[in-house]
Amino acid sequence: MAIKNKFPVAMGDVFPHGAFIVSEVEPVRDFDQSAPGRPVQQNDKESGLPVWSVSVLDADPEARRSDKTVTVKIAATHQPVPPEAAAGLPFRPVEFDGLTVTPYVQENGSRPRVAYSFRAAGMRAPAHQRPTSSQKNQDAA
Repeated sequence: MAIKNKFPVAMGDVFPHGAFIVSEVEPVRDFDQSAPGRPVQQNDKESGLPVWSVSVLDADPEARRSDKTVTVKIAATHQPVPPEAAAGLPFRPVEFDGLTVTPYVQENGSRPRVAYSFRAAGMRAPAHQRPTSSQKNQDAA
């Protein structure tokens, strides 16, 4: 049986209502290689590329509070650049290419639960953005 620990998923399956960047893109620290005063960036185990992370808001109105913000890691030679901010929105809408999910057991607290780690090959502006209410009003005029 060919079950791997990570599964490719479609952006729309993970974020059916869209996703928004809510942090800067930052290097992921390799805690095993780092020393006090000498941080070392983590490298992807498969590609060897540096790993970056970005916090993303899931726009699903029914998502639990603890699941509203997730971290997506991206392996890339250079720091990925987020899409431009959309007019009238407080956050930057984003889509991820090559999105994968890795389920794991999170054991903090009294009850272990299944959690998910997200990785992507890259990020970009959504192909089609939902019109804002002001755009809808302008179209109606």
